[in-house]
Amino acid sequence: MEDCIEINQKLNVNMVKTLFLCNRQQTQFYLLITTADKQFKAKDFSNQLGISRVKFASADQLERLLGVKIGAVTIFGVLLDKDQVIQVVFDEEVVVQEWYGCSVGTTTGYMKIRTSDVIHKFLPYTDHLPKMIQI
Repeated sequence: MEDCIEINQKLNVNMVKTLFLCNRQQTQFYLLITTADKQFKAKDFSNQLGISRVKFASADQLERLLGVKIGAVTIFGVLLDKDQVIQVVFDEEVVVQEWYGCSVGTTTGYMKIRTSDVIHKFLPYTDHLPKMIQI
């Protein structure tokens, strides 16, 4: 957590937490973006989307579908999702922030961009229409 605070101060932005999830059958995948301070509750997430319960996807699935290792999940991994198997889901609290701070796909590199650019430029470019939920 101390590293996260230091990064927030250097970039002058609140970092997001990005979780890679799947259903029990491992046929549906979700990329959840929320604020770094929120606790994840699988039941609440599933209820918000009206789906059966989810779990964390495996390290192998993470590398195969998003091209990153555990601890380096980023929204930019959807560039590799040509088959559109990943549903991007945003916590509404992230969407209203001016800046979006996230990993660059490593455990040591971080970036800051406008949240509106992620939502209105990047995701349409990748053909991923995000869902918005309240966490």
